Amino acid sequence: MENLVIIAQLVLALSVAYVWIFRFDNIVLEFKQYGLPDLIRNFVGASKIALATILILGIWYPDPVLYAALSMAFLMICAQLAHFKVKNPISKHIPSLILLLIALFIAGVYAGIITVRI
Repeated sequence: MENLVIIAQLVLALSVAYVWIFRFDNIVLEFKQYGLPDLIRNFVGASKIALATILILGIWYPDPVLYAALSMAFLMICAQLAHFKVKNPISKHIPSLILLLIALFIAGVYAGIITVRI
């Protein structure tokens, strides 16, 4: 189980970092489509990158992981709502939905709600 949650933390953190660092042009276009100002976009980006960093550091220092995972889940719920607001096709919803589920899985493990024995 420990390895599975570490893999989940890495997948979530690296996915978010990749999108917000290397695909930033797409993020700029999406936030314009949502009608959100640059300040909100920059705040969300800084928050997601900080949370991704905490998730990676959480492999060695697990105390803040629950809060980072729940915060990331909240931001992914906001992403879902933004996709619904502009009536994006379901294919646009899938990446943030998958990341939401991963964040909830991580939070569930760290909260002691999810236990899997392998």
